[in-house]
Amino acid sequence: MPLCGGLSEVIEADGKVELICDMMSREVEARTGKNYDMFKPEMYKTQLVSGINYFIKVHVGGDDHVHLRVYQKLSCNGGTLELTEIQQGKSHHDPIEYF
Repeated sequence: MPLCGGLSEVIEADGKVELICDMMSREVEARTGKNYDMFKPEMYKTQLVSGINYFIKVHVGGDDHVHLRVYQKLSCNGGTLELTEIQQGKSHHDPIEYF
């Protein structure tokens, strides 16, 4: 388990992160002004804060990827998700870093 505030190691995408991406895909398209042929999470890191930040690498078609930062409130505060940042123009080889 990561220390509070630090990023975890890279984790292969799982069902939980796939669900988060499904919930965020329309908002990502609205913010970027693009319609993606695919929206498939590949891997992610987490950061424990007063909730959890998910830093997710998403394959959006061809060689293109986006990195998302999604904040999930603690369950005692509703557990809701918020798309806080998007990085475009990423590739499969770009590491997931704090942004």
